[in-house]
Amino acid sequence: MLWRDGRLHEGTVAPFDLADRGLLLGDGVFDTAMALRGTVVAEEAHLARLAEAAAALGFRFDEEEARTAMRAVAATLERAAIRTTVTRGSGPRGLRPPVEPRPVLWASAAPLRSGLVFSDLSLGWSVIRRNETSPGARHKTLGYLDAVLAAEAAARAGDDEALFLNTAGRVACAGTGNLFAVFGRVLVTPSLSEGVLAGIVRARLLALGPGLGLGLTPTERPVAPEALAEADAVFLTNSLRLIAPVQRIAERDFASAGHPVVRALQAALSAEIAQACGVAPEG
Repeated sequence: MLWRDGRLHEGTVAPFDLADRGLLLGDGVFDTAMALRGTVVAEEAHLARLAEAAAALGFRFDEEEARTAMRAVAATLERAAIRTTVTRGSGPRGLRPPVEPRPVLWASAAPLRSGLVFSDLSLGWSVIRRNETSPGARHKTLGYLDAVLAAEAAARAGDDEALFLNTAGRVACAGTGNLFAVFGRVLVTPSLSEGVLAGIVRARLLALGPGLGLGLTPTERPVAPEALAEADAVFLTNSLRLIAPVQRIAERDFASAGHPVVRALQAALSAEIAQACGVAPEG
């Protein structure tokens, strides 16, 4: 289902200007959110991040239009993955943006794949480095070729996801999510300055961690790959998987799925989402 030009359309085909900078130059941003029974999970956080990403590229869009679009497609499915895309629009030939952008916005919904939430996965190191100096590393822009190529390489190697180092050789993130590691009672995730997207679930776990009654200390700091190998548990977060325990990174196995910190975080996040959306908590 597709929302475009103020209304819903069946399918995903709609007229499009082939001079649009999003198509020609990757000049645009997007967001992915979960929706349950017509409610977009963490709607305000997703809208704010989308607006922040567009502002970082130097243009603005109608946030109320984005909200309307997200809600309209969310209402078409019981459990949905919502993608909202905004380009700068068309402009004159060349790299320099038009003085007066005319943003183009649309949203789509697809069924949320059964079994995706909280499912475990394996990670493999990508040979591609995450450029921590690039705005594209901190925002969800349309230029996702590094992640596309890394995902293809990971699949060929028998891994579910690719894990990136940054140009300094430190752990950054996976192709579609933030990485966390548990060291005793310390919950660690790479700092945003390491070339990491400010994930919605990432932010919630940093806030939820201290209240679990486990004496957990959430920490944002640089992580060396050799230090990651010593973690008690590792997991990946994004808005569709929520918290995905990592069972393997390259040759190192982890017993992440049964770790008490991982299970407590899953339960806390699941309860929070269930209450917001009026559904039963995910198991």
